Amino acid sequence: MFGGVDVHIRQIFVSPGHNYFGHHGQPAGGEPTVEVDSIRCVAGRGIEGDRFFDYKEDYKGQITFFAWEAYETLKREFSLPALSAGAFRRNVLVAGLHLAGLEGQRFVVQGVEFEGSGEAKPCYWMNEAVAPGAEEWLRGRGGLRARITRGGMLRTGPANFAFSADMEVESTLSLRSNAATVAALEGNRPKAWPSVE
Repeated sequence: MFGGVDVHIRQIFVSPGHNYFGHHGQPAGGEPTVEVDSIRCVAGRGIEGDRFFDYKEDYKGQITFFAWEAYETLKREFSLPALSAGAFRRNVLVAGLHLAGLEGQRFVVQGVEFEGSGEAKPCYWMNEAVAPGAEEWLRGRGGLRARITRGGMLRTGPANFAFSADMEVESTLSLRSNAATVAALEGNRPKAWPSVE
């Protein structure tokens, strides 16, 4: 898919502390989930200002994504039109991406590179934060956990998505095209380029 596809980052959230993580057998925490317009993603570390920033080396959940479509469907099926997306404690709500297909894949959004590490599986706290039955409903639709492999800023709004491998091939083809053009101008056209695997 050279050139990528257009998606939309609908909302972004961070939280300075844990409400559910590490609270098994205890009351939920009271740390706010704060909606922001942008976040700074730091490779190998996480999101500046978020509870999992520098949590541990090579942590699989440096950032989490949640599908806007799943959020809208859940609100409708549970009759919760006023439910805040912050209730899910995910970082980035994105429309137009099949998140389950990104597990084990490297991909780029707004110039920031991620590696999908697995499903952001729902826990029993969702039955309290959202509604009874939410944990079961969210299984397979809980979102995506990912590592940040190249840092940068993510902002709400339209965004270009591409698989990293596609971008590398596109970059290679572009370089070869430029080299061929230069060689032709110099009267030294290359006979053939090796194939791209």
